[in-house]
Amino acid sequence: VQLQASGGGLVQPGGSLRLSCVASGFTMDYYNMAWFRQAPGKEREGISCITKSDTSTEYADSVKGRFTIARDSAKNTVYLHMNNVKPEDTAVYYCAPVWACDNGYQVVFSGGQGTQVTVSS
Repeated sequence: VQLQASGGGLVQPGGSLRLSCVASGFTMDYYNMAWFRQAPGKEREGISCITKSDTSTEYADSVKGRFTIARDSAKNTVYLHMNNVKPEDTAVYYCAPVWACDNGYQVVFSGGQGTQVTVSS
């Protein structure tokens, strides 16, 4: 089981990025999928979630209105579209299947490395 996040990099404030997370060894469609981030010296933050039926999405207040989560079942991939990024969005981002899109996004299992996003002018 592996989750490979990619698409990070250096972006200026106000810019955009699209992160991808490709799963191998399991089918994403069977799970609620969430994006997390962790900045140096800070706790992990669950920022977005999409239900396994794709009927519902959820966002943390810190990213609501700026980030969008989406799933491509054919590619076994979940995306995070990041718009109007801010310096405080700087962190390592990664995805994981979660039991539910609530209760702090409890992770079913994790695997693979995240992708670094740095927002700076």
